[in-house]
Amino acid sequence: MNSNEHSSPFRPRSPRQPWHPLPPRPPVHEDTLKTEGFQIERKAFIFLLKENPRGRFLRVIEQGGKISNSIVIPSSGLNEFKRLLAEMLKAADEIPPKQ
Repeated sequence: MNSNEHSSPFRPRSPRQPWHPLPPRPPVHEDTLKTEGFQIERKAFIFLLKENPRGRFLRVIEQGGKISNSIVIPSSGLNEFKRLLAEMLKAADEIPPKQ
């Protein structure tokens, strides 16, 4: 078997075998420690600092109309997230907009 021929839970092992999705994960209890949000034009952004048995994390939710997207940043990555956000803010101020 080659390295790219290993079995995967995400697709059938052969064309004759149907794909079966993995069972859903059981819900994990999450405590909300702090919530803040703001609205820009038609979009709302919600920041939720949460904690579960695996640790703390920041969930950022973008809501626009009927569509909602979110990202989760573990607390171990929040300082790096803050650093990159500061860099982007600085670049946004320094780079002139295209005409």
